[in-house]
Amino acid sequence: MNPTINENISIIGVPMDLGADRRGVDMGPSAIRYAGIAERLEKIGYKVHDEGDIIVRRPKENTTAGTNLKYLDEIARVNRELCEAVSGQMEKGHFPLVIGGDHSIAIGTIAGVLKHRPKTGVIWYDAHGDMNTAETSPSGNIHGMSLAVSLGYGHESLTSIGGAGSRLNPEKTVLIGARALDPGEKEFIKKLGVKVFTMHEIDRLGMARVMEEALKIVTDGTDGVHLSLDLDGLDPHDCPGVGTPVIGGISYRESHLAMEILAEANVLTSAEFVEVNPILDQMNQTARVAVALMGSVFGEKLI
Repeated sequence: MNPTINENISIIGVPMDLGADRRGVDMGPSAIRYAGIAERLEKIGYKVHDEGDIIVRRPKENTTAGTNLKYLDEIARVNRELCEAVSGQMEKGHFPLVIGGDHSIAIGTIAGVLKHRPKTGVIWYDAHGDMNTAETSPSGNIHGMSLAVSLGYGHESLTSIGGAGSRLNPEKTVLIGARALDPGEKEFIKKLGVKVFTMHEIDRLGMARVMEEALKIVTDGTDGVHLSLDLDGLDPHDCPGVGTPVIGGISYRESHLAMEILAEANVLTSAEFVEVNPILDQMNQTARVAVALMGSVFGEKLI
């Protein structure tokens, strides 16, 4: 694969908090914009097109008949709209950069990407696996199921987004930074053969080698690479404004190195940054970290 450098970046905001069932993360897109994402990317040399936000409505009830999945109907509707928005920007030849919002929005982002790059490899940068299903989820929160859905497993209202066959290849999917996996997720990950680099591997091998090995997996026989970055992948010391923090995470500097290696590889074709929660943050620190990492992954250099 050899995608050309795309000078046009389309920002799509998704103020979704229903997947996490926790208020505040819906303000993530505003916080990221306030932290200067458009200006930062323009300074690097990109043409930035802010497509605004997809509207998310809050239903009166958090349940859907016949399922334990919270806010299923509205999450499915938003992700269908997001799928079309991402696909539309790719149709124009733009790089889709989705900002959230909780991680349930990855369902729509990836479904839209797969319409144009059906063999996409994915780097899932996260403290969690997000590979629960209705049967294994302890909470019913869909943000913990988004990768499973994108792999083709879950409620039909979600797996059908993007059309039949819109699913990732587990052998071209890599998790980086995992340190909090539910028992059902562990079994599912082993069953599907998804490669996981836990904090143990990052500590032992170093981030440079982890990224090199991850890139070999996600670029082998693929037609693009998608980055799905949850800010809780980083340690709470660096990113306090997340809904599900887990201590012992990836450092700020390690994360910059990971993004810099991705930029140097010139393989990234789509991306999303999620789970910024300003209510839980300190002086917009987590949004500023998100913007700094976006700068690195889009090629920003000190010299």
